[in-house]
This record gives sequence, structure tokens and C-alpha cells, in this order.
Amino acid sequence: QVQLIESGGGSVQAGGSLRLSCVASGYSGRRNLMAWFRQAPGKEREGVAALWTPGDESPFYSDSVKGRFPMSRDSDSNTVYLQMNSLKPEDTAMYYCASDPAPTGGLFSPITYRYWGQGTQVTVSS
Repeated sequence: QVQLIESGGGSVQAGGSLRLSCVASGYSGRRNLMAWFRQAPGKEREGVAALWTPGDESPFYSDSVKGRFPMSRDSDSNTVYLQMNSLKPEDTAMYYCASDPAPTGGLFSPITYRYWGQGTQVTVSS
């Protein structure tokens, strides 16, 4: 049973930083595409970063976070991170970790991913 557990959300002022973590279990060493999505109230779920793990390939980013939210991996601990810098009020959302070992859809399409974490709230005040 695949399980994803996020942590690291919280409240911060604009310009601040947070680091989200997502620990994956139940994969038995398989290679997976892992991604971060976010969803603000009344808006669609938006993919912001993705990478393959384990592996050495560079992450992929949406235009909305490119240059501000580097994503990284620690393959030994089955953990991916989202370092959120220069946070803006419009970054306020619930952030979700997602994964799939055999993705067939678009990189930032929610339907691509079969497994999801419970989400962690990020609130940025002006």
C-alpha cells in the first residue's frame, strides 16, 4: 500500500520561506514520478513541481514557481522536498504530494497521479 505523508506547512509573511517534505512508503524500490500540487479555495488543483526518484534528472517546474520553489529528493529516505522561497500571498493553498510509478498523462495533470498525500496548508500573509 503506497502512502505519502506531507509535512512542513504553516503560516509565514510574504517574502519568507518554508520547506515541505513528503515521505513515501510502500514502493518497494520502484522508480516513481513524484510531484507537488497546490489548491487554493475555489480554484483548480495546480501542479507546481515534479521529478523522478530515484534518479539524477532535473526537476520540472510550472512558470508560477520556477526560480522560487526548488524541488529535491533524498532517495535513501524516499523523501522529496519543496523549498518555498520568496513566498507571496498568492502562494496560499493546500499543498499536496502526489506520485505514480507509471504515469501516462501530463506532468502537471492531477489525473496522471494515482497516489496522494493528505495535504499540508501553506498560508502567506501580506
